[in-house]
Amino acid sequence: MSLASSGSDIFTNTQIIMKEINDRKLPVGIQSFEEIRKDGYLYVDKTDIIWHLANRGKKYNYLSRPRRFGKSVLVDTLEAYFLGKKELFEGLKIMSLETEWVKRPVIRLDMSQAGAEPESLKGYLNYTFQEYESLYGIEAKENFPLATRLIEIIKTAYNKTGQQVVILIDEYDSPLQHSWKTPQHKACRDIYREVFSVLKAQDKYEKFVFITGITKFTQISLFSVLNNLSNISFNPEYAALCGITKEELLRDFTPEVKRLAAKNEWTFDEAIAQLTTFYDGYHFSHENMVDIFNPFSLINALSDSSLKNYWASSGATTLLPKFVDDIEIRLKDFEKCPMDSDTLETSDVTGGGAELFLYQSGYLTIKGYVAGIYLLGIPNNEVRKALYKIVLPALTLKSNAQVISTQNMLLYSLKMGDLSEAMKCLKALIADVPYSNKKLASMDMEERYRLILSTIFNAIGCRVEVEKMIATGRIDMVVETSTFIYVLELKLSNNGGVDAAAEQIKAKQYAEPFKADKRKIIALAVELDDLGKGLVDWKEV
Repeated sequence: MSLASSGSDIFTNTQIIMKEINDRKLPVGIQSFEEIRKDGYLYVDKTDIIWHLANRGKKYNYLSRPRRFGKSVLVDTLEAYFLGKKELFEGLKIMSLETEWVKRPVIRLDMSQAGAEPESLKGYLNYTFQEYESLYGIEAKENFPLATRLIEIIKTAYNKTGQQVVILIDEYDSPLQHSWKTPQHKACRDIYREVFSVLKAQDKYEKFVFITGITKFTQISLFSVLNNLSNISFNPEYAALCGITKEELLRDFTPEVKRLAAKNEWTFDEAIAQLTTFYDGYHFSHENMVDIFNPFSLINALSDSSLKNYWASSGATTLLPKFVDDIEIRLKDFEKCPMDSDTLETSDVTGGGAELFLYQSGYLTIKGYVAGIYLLGIPNNEVRKALYKIVLPALTLKSNAQVISTQNMLLYSLKMGDLSEAMKCLKALIADVPYSNKKLASMDMEERYRLILSTIFNAIGCRVEVEKMIATGRIDMVVETSTFIYVLELKLSNNGGVDAAAEQIKAKQYAEPFKADKRKIIALAVELDDLGKGLVDWKEV
């Protein structure tokens, strides 16, 4: 459908597309492989990779991926496979690979249910072990150490079935994450060390051990006692094990993309480009730089036919303050961030710096790799907007409630080209901030303003480029909305102010490189108070 389609054409096409996808069900929020398959939800088939992991990979495996990236569905699929539930896999790639379908005993732990205190952690393990003790006819021994009970469960399962046991531990790090920097953390890690140390010694009874997590606590949890655990998080063959590739998007979700395009009056290619900008851009191996979409956000966007910040709103930001200090003044450092391979691939999240946490939790991703050095950066617009939105209240020294309505009005004004209202909003957001925010004291005044303004524009979802190089010079800031491109030249009052900024825009023809764009170009000369009191004035050039 072209953008030139009439309203009636759009309505007709939308009706056709709706009829086409009427019987298609997207697995929004569903983590059960069995439910997906039995109830006819769309399933992105990765069972060939799963089979190779289970049969051609190593025995002890650890996979790190950001939250909401499909780890639990993967674990559930592995469980169904090892339990021999062949009927759930009919029509999938694995059917050409698997011939035996052996039913094996599976012990599965979901540590996201274990809380963040030693009592809740013990309580969850006790409850789960009771379930398996009952399953295998083991006399309940609640007074026994948890480690002893786990050994007995493994051995009994092996002896009663004649098959080696599969151990699946999902979100292993959840209690450690949430207890970090609390008095309960040491007790939680001691429980981990006690309970999971037994896995290494039960080698002859175990077929396959698979552990997922987000952050890697190397020295104080599973990794200290299970040192035969292989970290497959960076392996090229598993780069697309979680998440959705563009090839999979085009193969499995074309009707939903067509619906999104019709609703927004985009072409199909424009819809793909928008989805890519918002949700794509993850890479998990420098040897296989296939682009990966965040599956949670992508499927929600296709289900709603709307581009929103789904990932951040699902709770992805709650741990940031624990692991990243002064993030509001460091964001620009994360746009292009080098990190040596040893730190990224093997370091403990508690000692690897803010960048390591941001990578493991999905705020940064691999952008390049040269001679043992990774180049990290923000993967897409959804993550960028979420990060900048989080830090804006701290940067502007205002509450979130104070900021949010002004942000909304600013975005509306910029999209409508209402310069007067936009200036009012900016004045309100940055008044006295460069002067009163003591964390900015090490920066010169113009640098402070650039940081604050770029944060504001990023937080409302604009595309922002600071100090953009063109043939005639360096533009202070380019801010793009869907309808306008704003070219901003910033000058302090004591450096010529709005008149000097306007003259520079004209002399160096800052607006010229953007004139081929279909959007309207607005060049703004901006005057800022040299004492840090905020926005003085601006004018269109």
